[in-house]
Amino acid sequence: MAQITLIGKDHATVDSEFYYLGPMEECAECKFNKVCFNLEEGARYKVVSIRLQEHECHEFDGDSVTAVEVEKVCTPATVGKRQAMEGSKITYKGSECKNLSCENYALCHPIGKVPGTKYVVQKVNGDLDCPLGEKLVLVDLF
Repeated sequence: MAQITLIGKDHATVDSEFYYLGPMEECAECKFNKVCFNLEEGARYKVVSIRLQEHECHEFDGDSVTAVEVEKVCTPATVGKRQAMEGSKITYKGSECKNLSCENYALCHPIGKVPGTKYVVQKVNGDLDCPLGEKLVLVDLF
C-alpha cells in the first residue's frame, strides 16, 4: 500500500529508492512534519508516483520538497542458514564481522536493520561466499 511523504525535489523520481532513517530534530516544529515522519524508521522505500505539490523546506537549503507516493520494499541482507526460510518471521541477529573491505560487508550490515528486531524473510536468494567461512544466505527482509 502506498503512503504519501515529502522528499527533496531532486530525489523525486519514480523508481528511486531511499532509507528512512527517522525524524530530524530540526523538523519538530515544521507544519509538514506529520507527512515527513509517517514512515517506518530504518525501512527502505521506493517512489511509485510523484504528486504536483511542492513546499519550501529550510532543511534543503531553500530548495523545495515534493509530495510522493512510496511503497516499503525489501532490504537485501545476510542471515544464517537456519533463519533462511521464505515466509518465516525471524529475529535478526546481525553480524559481528568487522572486515570493512569484504565485498559482502554492506549485506552483512544492512542499513536500517536492527539486531534483535523481527523481520519476515520475503525471499531466499541463495548461499553467500563468506571469507571467514560463515554459512550465510542472502535474503530479502521485509
